[in-house]
Amino acid sequence: MKFETVIGLEVHCQLNTKTKIFCNCSTSFGDEPNTHVCPTCLALPGALPVLNVEAVKKSISFGKAINAKVNKRSVFDRKNYFYPDLPKAYQISQFSYPIVENGELFISVEGGVQNKRIGVTRAHLEEDAGKNSHGVASSFVDLNRAGTPLLEIVSEPDIRSSDEAVAYLKKLHGILRFLNISDANMQEGSFRCDVNVSIRPQGDTKLYTRVEIKNLNSFRFIQKAIEYEVERQICAWEDGKYEKEVVQETRLFDTVKLVTKSMRSKEDSAEYRYFPDPDLLPVEITDEMMEECSVLPELPDEKRARYESELGLKFKDAEVLTSSYEMAVFFEAMLIAGANAKMACSWLVVELLGRLKNGVTIEESPVSAARLAELVRAVESGVVSNKAAKDVLDYLMEHDENVEAVVEKLGLKQVNDDSAVETAARAVVAANADKVAEYKSGKDKLFGFFVGQVMKEGKGAFNPAKVNEVLKAVLG
Repeated sequence: MKFETVIGLEVHCQLNTKTKIFCNCSTSFGDEPNTHVCPTCLALPGALPVLNVEAVKKSISFGKAINAKVNKRSVFDRKNYFYPDLPKAYQISQFSYPIVENGELFISVEGGVQNKRIGVTRAHLEEDAGKNSHGVASSFVDLNRAGTPLLEIVSEPDIRSSDEAVAYLKKLHGILRFLNISDANMQEGSFRCDVNVSIRPQGDTKLYTRVEIKNLNSFRFIQKAIEYEVERQICAWEDGKYEKEVVQETRLFDTVKLVTKSMRSKEDSAEYRYFPDPDLLPVEITDEMMEECSVLPELPDEKRARYESELGLKFKDAEVLTSSYEMAVFFEAMLIAGANAKMACSWLVVELLGRLKNGVTIEESPVSAARLAELVRAVESGVVSNKAAKDVLDYLMEHDENVEAVVEKLGLKQVNDDSAVETAARAVVAANADKVAEYKSGKDKLFGFFVGQVMKEGKGAFNPAKVNEVLKAVLG
């Protein structure tokens, strides 16, 4: 029997406001535990929440970016549960009336689906919880993160594979970064994902029991978790154990063994006893605020299309350059520094990225955009050959120095002097009279031999274009 995978994703994105969603405590990451807390986020008696308007504005911008309906009126609710990471014993969220509904993203998978629409059911504002840590004999809670503004983004169950899931998440991640409403740092937990997975026989339209995999924070682990869970459910079906082994539950992913493990039974919304928060008025978005937040920056798809149409880049190259906000910023900084667009693309995508090892990201690159642009300009102007420039880049990965100074230091300056090239060319021609005769009799491919010999005479310092020009004149 063939099976179809059905996947829905819930992404929790931390909005990059300076303060929490309902108080003035800082949202900075990595500080001493419980240093960014106040009576409101500690739930002390009499402390009341006050909504951070910036969180609302950022949510509106996101809604506009995904062609969604932005509700001018939304309501905050209390989601009741008892756990130490939220001392109120409830979380302030949005249930019946979210701020954003009915959006869409379009994804493409290499070698697979192209421009597929993925529906976004809703995006709602809520507060984050604190962080629990458990030892052998004691447990601790850090409430610095409690009350940090989150936008929970819920997809339709339109995703059919782990590849599609990763493509959706990368597209979503890019939109959040280009909008500058979140740093979306997966390592710090400001972009984390819950995955809902189920299977069904091919051609069936029924939705079967879904399993939630909680708090995944890397694209690789998301892909591995989905693949394992799909295989587990298919095996259970084929062994006649589906109803027993596949139940509505929350599972965790073991990142060492690459397996999912049962954590707890999955609650229904009724168990959270949602009701409108009596301490917060409904959110009423004015026409002025809606208009202000409708002015969006250039988003990844638009930027990619512009790179193709205006800069003449190939689709795949433009896609790489817009795959992350940081990559696009680096590339455009090279253009501002005077680098040719196509050469800048090649040196960034092929040469620099190829040298970044061990998880080093483009923003951590030891070679800045200005320095790489300087190298590109040196190649374009003929100061250094394309081949020698790669040696210069290797040097720059370890030393931040002026490109021309490095070229001089390494003895890689390209010779463009006609007389020097001509002298070498005549010496090669004189030493290879037999091959000259063959060339003149019609063996045109021998021209490459002469080019190679002249370049050898020049110890790689001759400009290849100049060598070709002079050789043609010498050979006649």
